[in-house]
Amino acid sequence: MRTKTIVIIGTALAALTATGCGTDASSEADAKAKGAATATSATTYPFTLENCGTDVTYKAAPKRAVTLNQTAAEILIHLGVGDRIAGTGYEIEKTPPAIAAPYEKIPVLSAPGAEIKHEKLLEAQPDFVYGSFASMFTKEQSGERKQLHDLGVPTYLTEFDCTYHESVANADFTMLFEEYRRLGRIMGVPEAGEKLAAEQKAVVDKAVGAVEKRDKPLKAMWFYSTYEGTPWAAGPGGLPQHVSELVGVENIFADAKTKWAEVSWDEVAARNPDVIILADLTRGEPNDTAEEKIQLLKKDPLTSKLAAVKGDRFITIPGSHMDPGYGSASAVPVLVDGLNKLG
Repeated sequence: MRTKTIVIIGTALAALTATGCGTDASSEADAKAKGAATATSATTYPFTLENCGTDVTYKAAPKRAVTLNQTAAEILIHLGVGDRIAGTGYEIEKTPPAIAAPYEKIPVLSAPGAEIKHEKLLEAQPDFVYGSFASMFTKEQSGERKQLHDLGVPTYLTEFDCTYHESVANADFTMLFEEYRRLGRIMGVPEAGEKLAAEQKAVVDKAVGAVEKRDKPLKAMWFYSTYEGTPWAAGPGGLPQHVSELVGVENIFADAKTKWAEVSWDEVAARNPDVIILADLTRGEPNDTAEEKIQLLKKDPLTSKLAAVKGDRFITIPGSHMDPGYGSASAVPVLVDGLNKLG
């Protein structure tokens, strides 16, 4: 995720300054006719939020938002403001059928699996930029947050990733649901933020209530990906650790230094998980899919001897659901169901 710095092109900056964030009355009327969520008087502008240690002022409801990644776009769509997304990027999986139609209307500003570059971002003339990864708000990618703020474009970065890969204190669903509320307020649809938070809380609560109690918690490995043969697993300070605690399993890498940790197969074998939770990814990289991970584990002389591997004690979850986003709540009932079936 490192490329050379992009220099701001004057024409793109001029277009951003000249065009601003307005839309004509007919387009807003069309949006209302389609039942889309639009700005309401429930949000009073301007207002300021502290986000990842930065005070950001939002002067009006965004009409040309750019989401730096697919997960961020999906959240705005579920808030009912997908028609106000002027562009998105970093697509890593097939869009869920429930939102495929609105998502397909959004211009994609990057190559598949790649980040939006600063020049391309400015060409979209955004009046708000929202992203789920700190690594995207850099000079090498979409531009630093201060750089965008100086151009008059407010931003929002998920509080789960204020600093790339670092563990986050109190990373839990409460934090995610607060993000929905904040985005609802930013977009001028606070009721939608409250509604989405309540709906997803109900999903999580119902799943947790269905957990079958055990005398001893199962040891679990959250297996995300491999890089040059080295496994990456969930550590502390992220949603996987929080979900582990909710459903009563022991994350074998809860003592890692980061929320996503580069571990070793020797460590995995030594900690001997009872169950392996697989991230099913469709980025096209080696061992990304759940099936590829299973084959890797079964062919490796060391991991093939693990009880979890020999017993096919695997639970598969979409990879994006392990990062904070709309799909994270639905990962809980899938995990609970899988754990209950293990007996």
